[in-house]
Amino acid sequence: MTVNPFDLKSALLAKHAQHVVLVHFSIALFISSFVFDLLAIRTGSRSLAKAAYYNLIGAAITALAAVSTGVLAWQLQLEGESFRGICAYI
Repeated sequence: MTVNPFDLKSALLAKHAQHVVLVHFSIALFISSFVFDLLAIRTGSRSLAKAAYYNLIGAAITALAAVSTGVLAWQLQLEGESFRGICAYI
């Protein structure tokens, strides 16, 4: 069964989709926080500094959610199987 990439409901409600979405969302919030911070330093704007701060808070919250959904996906889909490859040494 293939998933239509334009069918948003089936793409977001797939068993693995929540972790993948949250990982990229937290990375995007962190990058936008960095950009807002650079712009705030360059222009001296307090509102850009606030935007950077709130984006960083959002990135931290979504990173925690990404970790929890990653562990949940690991337990449910891989049945807690030990990692192979590079992760085996960590």
